[in-house]
Amino acid sequence: MSNRAVGGSHRAAPVHTDPGEVSLLTALSAVADPVRIQLIRDLAGSADWTRSCSNFDVPIGKAALSHHFSVLRGAGLVEQRDEGPRRVNRLRREEFEARFPGLLDLLLHADTE
Repeated sequence: MSNRAVGGSHRAAPVHTDPGEVSLLTALSAVADPVRIQLIRDLAGSADWTRSCSNFDVPIGKAALSHHFSVLRGAGLVEQRDEGPRRVNRLRREEFEARFPGLLDLLLHADTE
């Protein structure tokens, strides 16, 4: 089976980490960055699979954004899939909550100062 996206895209399909395999240190490290917190909060306020990677208002370039999403996937927080030329996202709320009860809620509702 090819690791390429369906539809002729030459971009490799995203690799996802099962939240059950994520250590607490990895999870905390992933959410320690303000840009990643913003991405998580934006996804939490959106319906699954409605936000493409280019649809986030963060002050970073495309390569840095790709890196941040890779870190979030590696921590089991985000799932991505390709829909034509767009890569869309969903927050893995239930899966992450099962692994780290209460952590996501703390992140979403923590003071932003």
